[in-house]
Amino acid sequence: MVDVRRTFPSTDMVKVSSGRQVIVFNVCGNEFRLIVAVHFDRQKVFILRLLSHAEYSKENWKAEL
Repeated sequence: MVDVRRTFPSTDMVKVSSGRQVIVFNVCGNEFRLIVAVHFDRQKVFILRLLSHAEYSKENWKAEL
């Protein structure tokens, strides 16, 4: 995660209800949130959600993941 933050400083690691951690990117000038699961060992990124800032703030997505 340190390497990700070095390249993309506005990212956050968030724990969701499943207990897993996802990475949240602020995109389009903080207007949207891109939520991804990164499997560093397999070098794969899975896009889970693309939400507006308002949708993200409701935090309903955490229970779904």
